[in-house]
Amino acid sequence: MKYAEILARLKASANPAAVAGMARYGINPKRTVYGISAPDLKRLARQIGTDHALARRLWASGIHDARHIAALIDDPEQVDQPQMEQWAAQFDTWDICDGCCLNLFVRTPFAHRKAVQWAKRKEEFVKRAGFALMAQLAVHDKAAPDAKFQRFLPIIIRESTDGRNYVKKGVNWALRQIGKRNLALNALAIDAAKQIRQMDSSSARWVAADALRELTGEAVQARLRLRREALRDS
Repeated sequence: MKYAEILARLKASANPAAVAGMARYGINPKRTVYGISAPDLKRLARQIGTDHALARRLWASGIHDARHIAALIDDPEQVDQPQMEQWAAQFDTWDICDGCCLNLFVRTPFAHRKAVQWAKRKEEFVKRAGFALMAQLAVHDKAAPDAKFQRFLPIIIRESTDGRNYVKKGVNWALRQIGKRNLALNALAIDAAKQIRQMDSSSARWVAADALRELTGEAVQARLRLRREALRDS
């Protein structure tokens, strides 16, 4: 499928009512947006197939929906650090940020490095991307040792006082996902949350309270115990 055909199909599928709905959820990019649903975007991406060069062109179009497609069809083996930096610098909504991290960046060999680097950045959505990567790595990088996730916890503690909505939620997301990986990391994440709770910051207190509620809950604890038993039996 060619570039022009994809843009034409996106435009023909525009849904102004959906665009208005997206704005109510904080998705209000200062660029063209057609309001196409995530399932429809994924369906179109499957029809297109993996195509690195086409992904770069779609991203450069600046169209919100096309950027979602770009993250879905790009080849993580061909993505380099300059591309990641370029795209991250252009994040303007949480859904594009999270979509790129989930569908593309987490599958690159640079994911752990960028998580650490971006978590220190000042730009709201670049910083969120750092914590979104931590969260996604905790779920998807099955082979990574616990030490890689322990490395993230001091960063999470340090940045928990950032009161910006999308950063605060990203910090909380990363802490919860690390704490749900296994019992050892759960204990370390709970300890980190308790440290965060002591900080003189309403943002930090919210991060801690929400994380502790989930990580100490019986549902998570039971699931982690079952996972440990399954590993012992395997």
